[in-house]
Amino acid sequence: MKIKSFFISHGKQIAILITITIMVLIALKYEIDTNVVVFGTVILGVFTQAFAGVAALIATLPLIGPLIVKIFTIPIFWVLNSMGYFVGAVAVKKGYGSEFTKSRVLTFALLVGIILGYIIGHLVPLR
Repeated sequence: MKIKSFFISHGKQIAILITITIMVLIALKYEIDTNVVVFGTVILGVFTQAFAGVAALIATLPLIGPLIVKIFTIPIFWVLNSMGYFVGAVAVKKGYGSEFTKSRVLTFALLVGIILGYIIGHLVPLR
């Protein structure tokens, strides 16, 4: 991939990352509370999909890129899953067992749907 085509295809992500970096540096220079800076960065990163852009840019590195992305994303899913189990345990203890079961069934159905959609999407190409 040539440099020009790289910047054309990833220009939006690069511009967003540069903007976020400049905003963080300016905020830290003017000694704005770090909690506000972190909160703003997370909100801006989530709504602009900057974190997905960073992961995509890292994943473009040959051989090592996808491994780096997996190393950082798999623990995040583990933490989210464990938080779900702890919240579920508290919900069952407080007497919300039936609602908890319904939400777990709904989550399982959603995950099965995502996996089936992924498999069907690769078996039946659109182009």
